[in-house]
Amino acid sequence: MNIYGVKFNDKGRIYYFNAHDLEIKNNEYVIVETEKGLQYGKITEKVETSKLNALDNYKDIIRIATKEDYNKHLANLKDATHALKKAQELSDELHLEMRFLSSSYTFDKKQLLFNFTADERVDFRELTRKLASIYRTRIELHQIGARDKACSVGGIGQCGRELCCASFLKSLESVSMNMAKNQNLALTPSKINGCCGRLLCCLAYEDENYLEAQKGLPSVGDTITMEDTRGKVISVDILNRKVKLDCGNEIKEVDLKNESHK
Repeated sequence: MNIYGVKFNDKGRIYYFNAHDLEIKNNEYVIVETEKGLQYGKITEKVETSKLNALDNYKDIIRIATKEDYNKHLANLKDATHALKKAQELSDELHLEMRFLSSSYTFDKKQLLFNFTADERVDFRELTRKLASIYRTRIELHQIGARDKACSVGGIGQCGRELCCASFLKSLESVSMNMAKNQNLALTPSKINGCCGRLLCCLAYEDENYLEAQKGLPSVGDTITMEDTRGKVISVDILNRKVKLDCGNEIKEVDLKNESHK
């Protein structure tokens, strides 16, 4: 069993398919079988045998793509672009508050998928009927959230690097406000929110490390006693294991690396 990772677009996630006895190089293009129909994609990796789960059910890689397949793929992209413009026109005519972001055909044109954003849920049944009558294929409209939109559109984050969701993240995991609190970050939206207006994906990267580093440390507001110092904790430096104490008449910084407190 030869399992390969396949991407259908540069910013999309990786899906895995079974090539059986077929050997394929990275960056080669293939035709694969999916639940939605045949798709044109690019090989990104070959999965090591030791990492395979024999119980997993992988769809098949049908063949390595030919020049004719490539030309058909280009034609599909062009047709999908025209369909995207038409979908927005029809949406505007029906006075639907929808903003279309992308569209794509399956390789065999059995399905035409549209991604759109909207502030509220939209009744797009009439729009779907109109699109189906024009393109004579199955129409799927998918409302995506702010994080998915950022992933699709891309951009530069406040760190100066390309957005994680648009570059290397394979899936968008949940991020909570507790992660920002665990890292003692200022809970200012401009500091902890990304371009999408949601919490930064990178808050999750070191959350486990911060939780581990917090063990044994007091919380802000606690009153602790060191060997010769007693005071109220006003700030905690988690990674350096230091705290600042309000001792009444002075502020002291205490290193807890080699000290015990109670």
